[in-house]
Amino acid sequence: MELTLVIFFLVYLAMGLGSLPFFRVGRTGAAVIGGMAMLTIGSITPRQAWNAIDYSTMGMLFGLMVVSAAFVVSGFYGWLASKAASSNVSERALLAILIVVGGVMAAFLTNDVVAVSMCPLLLSITLARGLNPVPFLLGFCFAANTGAAGTIIGSPQNIIAAQKLNLSFAGMSAITAIPALMSLPVIWLVITFLYRNRWKLAAPAGSGEDAGQAPAPPPFSLGETLKAAFTAIIVVFAFIFSDWPRETVALTAAGFLLLSRRISSKSLLHEVDGELILLIMGLFIVNAGLAATGLPQHLVTGLAAEGIDLNNPPILFLISSVISDLVGNNPAVMMLVPYLHSEGDANYLGAALSLGTHFSSNLVVFGSDVLP
Repeated sequence: MELTLVIFFLVYLAMGLGSLPFFRVGRTGAAVIGGMAMLTIGSITPRQAWNAIDYSTMGMLFGLMVVSAAFVVSGFYGWLASKAASSNVSERALLAILIVVGGVMAAFLTNDVVAVSMCPLLLSITLARGLNPVPFLLGFCFAANTGAAGTIIGSPQNIIAAQKLNLSFAGMSAITAIPALMSLPVIWLVITFLYRNRWKLAAPAGSGEDAGQAPAPPPFSLGETLKAAFTAIIVVFAFIFSDWPRETVALTAAGFLLLSRRISSKSLLHEVDGELILLIMGLFIVNAGLAATGLPQHLVTGLAAEGIDLNNPPILFLISSVISDLVGNNPAVMMLVPYLHSEGDANYLGAALSLGTHFSSNLVVFGSDVLP
């Protein structure tokens, strides 16, 4: 049991710090090594490790990543970033545009892919215009975090919670959509105040050749963008109005998008965050190894006896907020969700997890995968 606790502690220490101290091992590496270590010391058997991975969650996550990646390879993200950042508006108006774009897109197209795809382009464009890129990047990323809280498909942690708790798309959005939307003007007000006299660079960055210019995005294809948009809309409608398994819907959409005569499947799969998928699979095994000791169950029971019930939405909101700032939002949700068993409407628990982890993750740079 002692070795199991040590492995668990080291893995989540890496989640919090971003790497394992004294080693060149990042979060994904720590999760994979931790999962293998649990098998090696016998914390769980290979069969238990296999069963610990929630393949419906992984299937839904992979499928939705492909749907979001389709907007990358179609050139839509690049076209949108260029249009937004090069518009002839004031700095404050430009910040507002980017916040709205980031928040709305992240709610329906996994926030990790949206941020990774658009931030390098925004950096290059703002530098070329002689603007300080920091407030614009912060505004976009903060909005991608809080906007993603609005739906069950806005982020990987929401997908994990949705599958584990069987959340309703419309049911959870009815609770989280308004707070997510209200967060956007708050982000604009805070950043506008903090950077009110720092919109410009001290010296123009010129063409951007030596100032962080991003690689050229794929050329914009209206046909492929419409195909991706049509697929995304069908997926959302299926989540809301059908009882089909969500992982089947997402994987079917991914298969449809991968079947193309114009865009290679290799370029589409290249945009899928394989490291995040490995990290989540590793954490499933690490968490299962700890659960096999019985300690988490005793801890949850003890907390409930002291009046700290994880199945109470306000308490869950506070606890998930704190844990997400310590280890990151995806690990926080994976740590908490196995011990949530709502006797009422699980959507309130899902909303507490979503709002807690998304909103608090803007406080520290390692609280979210979007910010680093």
